[in-house]
Amino acid sequence: MFPPCSRLPIKHCATPTPPALEVKGLSFGYPGHPLITDLSFSLSPGVTLLRGGDGRGKSTLLRLLGGVQPAQQGLLSIHGVGLQDQPQAYRQQLCWIDARSEDFDQITATAYFALRGKHAALDGSALAELVDGLGLAPHLDKPLYMLSTGSKRKVWLAAAFASGAAVMLLDDPFAALDKASINFVLSRLQAAADHPTRACLLAHHEAPAGVRLAGLVDLGD
Repeated sequence: MFPPCSRLPIKHCATPTPPALEVKGLSFGYPGHPLITDLSFSLSPGVTLLRGGDGRGKSTLLRLLGGVQPAQQGLLSIHGVGLQDQPQAYRQQLCWIDARSEDFDQITATAYFALRGKHAALDGSALAELVDGLGLAPHLDKPLYMLSTGSKRKVWLAAAFASGAAVMLLDDPFAALDKASINFVLSRLQAAADHPTRACLLAHHEAPAGVRLAGLVDLGD
């Protein structure tokens, strides 16, 4: 039997991986309808499932974490960088976009990738693989408003998986995708589950098949 870690020389003891994202006392709601109340959790490297019934606030929580929707109470930080104190530095460490957004409809997918690359590093090789795997090549030079809901979502997914962001937020990434693309996204999530430093928060009604989870944030049914 091996001796407990505390009795081994310090150099042999595994150093715990610090959380990528920390949430403390987060609250948000509408008049007469509290949605998120005093929520606290830490997001470790790998894939964490965010689940909850319809109307329980999954998408709202992602907007709060993404720094788009101001929280009514609470603190958010990525690797010690707080949203309240350093909002720009905080946002540069995460990759998220509202799938319903029309903010980039007038530019092409190629232009969007270039724009993302100015704010956070994009891995060119990974992006090329994602474009191929998601079948985006025929759509790269079309304005985003011309794309179907599924193809537009693929653009967001390609940018997210290719980014070097410490935290990746995904809201129901399988919606409106064809079967081949769903399987490809699953393979990317399986790879993300083994990443030693990067954290992914995945909003979905159930755990994706074959994806090992690092944690669960449950908003209830």
